[in-house]
Amino acid sequence: MSTTTARAARPGSTPGGAAPAASTRGKGRGIRYNWWGTPWLFLAFGLTIVGVFTVYPFLNTLVLAFTDATRLRAGEFVGIDNFVRMAGDERFWTALLNSTLYTVIVVPLMMLLPLLLALLVNSSIPGISAFRTAYYIPVVASAVAVGVIWTWMLDSRGLVNQTLMALQFITQPIPFLSDRWLLLFSAMAVTVWKGLGYYMVIYLAALSNVNRELYDAAAVDGASAWRTFWSVTVPGVRNTMVLIGVLSAVAAFRVFTEVFVLSGNTGGPGGKAMTMVMLIQREGTGLDAQLGYSSAISLVMFVITIGLMLAMLKLQTKGGED
Repeated sequence: MSTTTARAARPGSTPGGAAPAASTRGKGRGIRYNWWGTPWLFLAFGLTIVGVFTVYPFLNTLVLAFTDATRLRAGEFVGIDNFVRMAGDERFWTALLNSTLYTVIVVPLMMLLPLLLALLVNSSIPGISAFRTAYYIPVVASAVAVGVIWTWMLDSRGLVNQTLMALQFITQPIPFLSDRWLLLFSAMAVTVWKGLGYYMVIYLAALSNVNRELYDAAAVDGASAWRTFWSVTVPGVRNTMVLIGVLSAVAAFRVFTEVFVLSGNTGGPGGKAMTMVMLIQREGTGLDAQLGYSSAISLVMFVITIGLMLAMLKLQTKGGED
């Protein structure tokens, strides 16, 4: 065999005797995997969106809260004047009372009723999926559309009043939409009705993680349905209940659409059913908008909301220690 033939037969050589076109040595050296800026490149777009639409508006609101800015004027620094004005504003205290009452009533219902509903549909009987879907439909419906439908139903000539009068339960229409307290309670009913399906799904996921052996042991011990619910179900979904409490509390305290639509943008008779967000919207919009004052109300509402969240999280921590 000639020298040329032997050289060609060597492993890794080319027929012409030249070195391989590519070498495995140094493979990947052109890519710097450890560059510190690589993760930030992936996060840049999301951080930009958060910064423009969340961080900047929050900081701007924080600054405006200490100015007398209006729609047509940038405003000057006035210290705590807006908060002093707020302390003497009857509308603020009315809105705070309404939002607090809304939260106190809606949150317990949102923590309990979806759980009971989840227990009812948490079975494998035929057709149960249709009920789950039916209960979830209000969640995906537009809040404005839901509010308009309930307005038609609760009107003095609406379905509810006409049905009650036809059955001779009442002789005069019930002022669901023209009485301050009835308007608030009607809005609460709409909020609970619309949110039942959403929180039901969360509870269904939590119930699937409860150990079935605990139910079997309770049955063997002869525990009643109520005892089983209180001793097995509630401890099994306690963390989920706290989560739902936080979510529903924040949503209830920030309620706007239901009261806005049911009251026809009036906040009820004399604005007595107005909530905190409605007051912020009224003060911060229009040609005579008081941006500084509405920002101050927004800041107070932010502090109260954070307080609600911390209180619920503290309750969760205490429950976990017990």
